[in-house]
Amino acid sequence: MSTNTHPFDSAIALVPTGVPGQYQGQSSRDYWNMVGPYGGITAAALVQAMLQHPQCLGDPVSITVNFAAAMGAGRFEIDANPVRTNRSTQHWLLTVKQAAEDGVMQVVTTATAMTALRRQTWSASDAPMPVVKAPAEAERVPALVGAVEWLNRYEMRFVDGMLPMKEDGAERDSLTRLWVRDNPPRPLDFASLAAVSDVFFPRVWLRRAARVPAGTVSITVYFHAGREELAAAGEGLLLAQARGQEFRNGFFDQAAQLWSEAGVMLASSHQIVYYKE
Repeated sequence: MSTNTHPFDSAIALVPTGVPGQYQGQSSRDYWNMVGPYGGITAAALVQAMLQHPQCLGDPVSITVNFAAAMGAGRFEIDANPVRTNRSTQHWLLTVKQAAEDGVMQVVTTATAMTALRRQTWSASDAPMPVVKAPAEAERVPALVGAVEWLNRYEMRFVDGMLPMKEDGAERDSLTRLWVRDNPPRPLDFASLAAVSDVFFPRVWLRRAARVPAGTVSITVYFHAGREELAAAGEGLLLAQARGQEFRNGFFDQAAQLWSEAGVMLASSHQIVYYKE
């Protein structure tokens, strides 16, 4: 593989196995989290599997990814199955499998998704981009030596809601806003948009200033952008906003939005996250 290949493209590279709709990939240390790959990179690989499937119709509209178990290092397989194709929409079932210690392949992630042929219609936004400081005015987070590696794959410039340095349990607003893009910069596409939709720290860490164990159980990404909007965004920074809504009995949910620098909403997402007391 060329040394000029972007780390993101290497992480989501998939090879057909010869079984229809089945692809093989390799967990990337460049996107390693605490116990396995960053969840966003798994979502991106699933989007990539759909897009390179020979029967794919249109572009992604939504994907829901359920993390059934932690992925580990090594190879994995994605089965991408278009279960229903209509005139302009297509519905998918996807699974990620990985070998357990005994060598038997086990499901670690499941997903459902929809792609569609988009057409121009009346359009509007009820969630305009908030007025925040420009990217150049927001301080860039330096490389984090010794931290989980995936954090270094993104350029992050926080506007509001940086993690508190002191874990004192103090309660505060769970809102975060930051400018973000791939590091090094890379033209935005559907796979990278899916990945960056999961870029936020667990809201419970901000809401209560205590870094308890936490992990996403399920995330849904809604793609509002088509190829033209993605091309216009290019390698620019995105404004990413996330806020928790309810923290209760070991789970919390999070709503998030991503806008281009031009103020176009490109994606929104919702996720449910487990946290341990």
